[in-house]
Amino acid sequence: MVESYQVCLYYDGFFYAPLNANDALLTFWSNHIKLGIRFNTIKLRTVVMEDYKLGAMETRFAELIWDNAPISSGELVKLCEKELTWKKSTTYTMLRRLCERGIFQNKGGIVSSLMSKREFNALQSEKFVEETFDGSLPQFLAAFTLRKKLSTREINELQKLIDEKRGEF
Repeated sequence: MVESYQVCLYYDGFFYAPLNANDALLTFWSNHIKLGIRFNTIKLRTVVMEDYKLGAMETRFAELIWDNAPISSGELVKLCEKELTWKKSTTYTMLRRLCERGIFQNKGGIVSSLMSKREFNALQSEKFVEETFDGSLPQFLAAFTLRKKLSTREINELQKLIDEKRGEF
């Protein structure tokens, strides 16, 4: 069995994530388009920010998968029955939705993530800043610090991050 792997690259407003070694499929995400290329086949589907917004139960379900992946779909059903008191049909319905949104995959009865929780949170954060602050991280930080004073530790962590990123250019 080939393990899925997580590789991502954010570049020029796009999120690139290969799915796994068997697929040879590269998916490109931007604000409104998802483009998957498999050898000579091109698939298009519209992706909007709502694809990456999860409700409370979707979040709990996603966290179960992230914490246990890869997991067989049968084991996931048992886990959801225990943790969420869901029936089998509820688990498969929720899994199908999140697979269609490009967050997870269910291949050969094995459920795995197409993006890690960290990658998903980064994408959500990026989209939030784009939509709310016209993509301006300084505007976001200015708004954030209007009501919350940063501790010295937080300021030092931010300065360290800025210094690290400055060295990447």
